[in-house]
Amino acid sequence: MSLFDWFANRKKENPISPDHQEREIADGLWTKCDECGVLTYTKDLKANQMVCPECGHHYRVFSDQRIEQLIDADTWQPLDQTITPKDPLRFRDRKAYSDRLRDMQHKTKLNDGVQTGIGQINGESVALGVMDFRFMGGSMGSVVGEKLTRLIEHGTASRLAVVIICASGGARMQEGMLSLMQMAKISAALEQHRDHRLLYIPVLTHPTTGGVTASFAMLGDIILAEPKANIGFAGRRVVEQTLREKLPDDFQTAEYLLNHGFVDKIVPRTQLKAMLAQLIRLHQLPDLSSSLSHVSFERAANGQPVPIKPVI
Repeated sequence: MSLFDWFANRKKENPISPDHQEREIADGLWTKCDECGVLTYTKDLKANQMVCPECGHHYRVFSDQRIEQLIDADTWQPLDQTITPKDPLRFRDRKAYSDRLRDMQHKTKLNDGVQTGIGQINGESVALGVMDFRFMGGSMGSVVGEKLTRLIEHGTASRLAVVIICASGGARMQEGMLSLMQMAKISAALEQHRDHRLLYIPVLTHPTTGGVTASFAMLGDIILAEPKANIGFAGRRVVEQTLREKLPDDFQTAEYLLNHGFVDKIVPRTQLKAMLAQLIRLHQLPDLSSSLSHVSFERAANGQPVPIKPVI
């Protein structure tokens, strides 16, 4: 008799009484950290904004969670929710672009890869854009560009600070040149925002790459990043093959960019809301804003701002 037959016979001889119920553990009750392997009660992990309490690993979060983490309760006012993408090029690879859009909209319940709106961060009013990596890798198509441009213009007209949470694989190839045009359009809106001496803060999360990095992600007055976020333009392999040399292990990480002056500060997610509120509040101080508005800054190699000359 096999062991399986023996257990089957034992079960027949000693059936489980109706009063006895086996204890079941619900799916998703515990989460294992990808970095340190520690099991964390999922409810506690969410309360810690999806940051591992043991090693500080930042799990990927999406636009709805970001808005909930950053914006004060009952203050969020979404903008341009009805804008939807088109397929002007009738692009097709293994699947028609129109079908991909339909599938993504059904899966994510979003029209495209960004949510924009007005809200308050610890009582400070802000125009906030949050990119969502679930929607075709957060790629920047014409709708993403249009919504971010309108958000910035709304912030300029209302004299609000603009914050954009960046998470993207870059420009959306299915829209070709229409996608690349968004880089210039968003950058132009930011220049007008800057001309009005208003604050713009991009927050670089994992990953921020391609045309997003090459445009509005790096145009901030103050550039923040999450720990260990992958930030770059071309992929690591492409850069190595182009330069024909081995790159450092931490290349294109937030820490590497901070050490080379491309990022102003790395802020853990649990401290981000307080940091943004503090920066917005400081920028609104009349004495500080008037003095800083006449001084341009360059970033030194250690990431510290260095005043270089008055702006005429």
